[in-house]
Amino acid sequence: MKHISILVPRGAVLGSIEGPRQVFTEVNKMLKNNGDNPLFRVQLVGLTREVPACGGMYTVFADATIKEIPKTDLIIIPALDGDMNKVLEQNKDFIPWIIHQYKAGAEVASLCVGAFLLAATGLITGRRCATHWMAASDFRKMFPQVTLVEDSIITDEFGIYSSGGAFSYLNLILYLIEKYSSRQIAVFCAKAFQIDIQRDSQSPFTVFRGQKDHEDGPILKAQEFIEQNYTEKITVDQLACMFTLGRRNLERRFKKATANTVVEYIQRVKIEAAKMSLESSRENVNEVMYNVGYTDPKAFRITFKKITGMSPIQYRNKYNKETELEL
Repeated sequence: MKHISILVPRGAVLGSIEGPRQVFTEVNKMLKNNGDNPLFRVQLVGLTREVPACGGMYTVFADATIKEIPKTDLIIIPALDGDMNKVLEQNKDFIPWIIHQYKAGAEVASLCVGAFLLAATGLITGRRCATHWMAASDFRKMFPQVTLVEDSIITDEFGIYSSGGAFSYLNLILYLIEKYSSRQIAVFCAKAFQIDIQRDSQSPFTVFRGQKDHEDGPILKAQEFIEQNYTEKITVDQLACMFTLGRRNLERRFKKATANTVVEYIQRVKIEAAKMSLESSRENVNEVMYNVGYTDPKAFRITFKKITGMSPIQYRNKYNKETELEL
């Protein structure tokens, strides 16, 4: 039987504790109903037996403390809420225990912004990690040595897993259930909890807001120019000339400040504007394309799908209420 330790950190998001517990427990119920032995022993594990949550509105009663768990097979780090520096400080005593368990053979999975606690262990230095797209900028600042993959729902490297934002953690739980049991059981859980088992990207849900929490003045001005003039044709050389920077210097500083190349930033601003039009207007795809400064339908479709994971028509059909009524 595989021992699963669902951590109960201070500042944890309750749903990302209870959700995994419910799904793993449901697997055991299914197996029992079929006359089979349970696969998992699931425990909530805290630094203390009672853990305040949601600013003290709730109390989570852990099954055990880390001192009472000498050996586990899988550690699940739930999503965290609040100022990450404070939350990490409050939960720093988990870190040596997680490291010790991993070195002893345990696997570790972080859910959503639980990635911050995972990264604080140092176990994913130089490795890939996913988290909520809204936390991407803060994560890069705090853990520049980790390779953040914003669009991914799941990462799996060397017995360490991470998931994308919000309820997409359920896709990682299904992934682990399939790995530890079978595809059949994972599909059953997907149906029981009505989870889309095929999701592999959080790109359709990402809202591009531009990374402006840096102090490079000329780059901020370049970003503002792009956002105010995205309907026009903007080139890297044009921006370099406007802000009296060499092209290579501009590209280097832009990438460092925003985590995007200049061209990527221009594309993302244009596609974000296109998404908003496709969500709320009656304009057809070609009209939207021209309005955001594209003239080549093929280039627009390729760029749109690269950024959102969907074609413009698929996106409009999914998110535009008027289209939904027409269908």
